[in-house]
Amino acid sequence: MAHKKKNVRKKECPVCEREFSWSKKLDKNWDNMVYCSDQCRRVKKYEGVEKPE
Repeated sequence: MAHKKKNVRKKECPVCEREFSWSKKLDKNWDNMVYCSDQCRRVKKYEGVEKPE
């Protein structure tokens, strides 16, 4: 039976404004994570989307 994790760290992507959650896979780089996906990172790079303050 699966259970919900209660205290999962979350961030919001500045491009698509979706919330993404911490996972063990992302743990080593979590503090540097800004975008939820490679696609959002590319959009920022090529369209000059500003990171909200």
